Amino acid sequence: MLMATFLLAEPTISYGQLADTSNEFTIKQVIVDETAFLVDPSDVTTSGDINGVTGGNASGTTEFSVTSNNSTGYYVEITFENNTTPQTMIGDSTASEAILDYLGDDGGQPSYGYTASTAAQFAYTVTSNTPSDTAQSFLNDSSANCNEPLGSQNGTTKATKCWKEPTTTGFEIVNSSSAAVSGATSTLEFDITVPASAVPVPESDTYTATATLTLFTQ
Repeated sequence: MLMATFLLAEPTISYGQLADTSNEFTIKQVIVDETAFLVDPSDVTTSGDINGVTGGNASGTTEFSVTSNNSTGYYVEITFENNTTPQTMIGDSTASEAILDYLGDDGGQPSYGYTASTAAQFAYTVTSNTPSDTAQSFLNDSSANCNEPLGSQNGTTKATKCWKEPTTTGFEIVNSSSAAVSGATSTLEFDITVPASAVPVPESDTYTATATLTLFTQ
């Protein structure tokens, strides 16, 4: 007896992996600090000649501007060149040191008003278009004191400004706690005062001092 065997195979269904419908990735961009002098200070020629015996006064200014995207701000220091002599300003031809560094400092800080001397003197001060940008050392208050935490601004006249001795070590002149995207401008003023019959006697010459501004982020 012949028997026929039939194998019935059910169709099989294959299930693949589910499609990936979500994939996270990142995009990065580095923004670098951009703190720089927008406007550099320029060389200063004072307002006029001074008589060597009868004396007189001359001053000059230079502006500089800082731009910064640093949210915590920046500060600027000034240093004067060490010319191996005790005085910052010396005669170009004679090497005379008869114009002395300002003698009126108050414990290493600027003094309120200009302190006169029997010697010729060289001093500087700073103001800012935004008064709070000026470093605290040059801010004065209603009690005629400099280096005041509550000081609002430097003065507007020689007698009401805070004057500083030039030094070969850095001294802070500007301090801002915020960015300055559009630029922040400050003005340095230099004063040379020669009293009548100054001692030592200033020789006839052109006297020169060299200064450097350095910018730092906070």
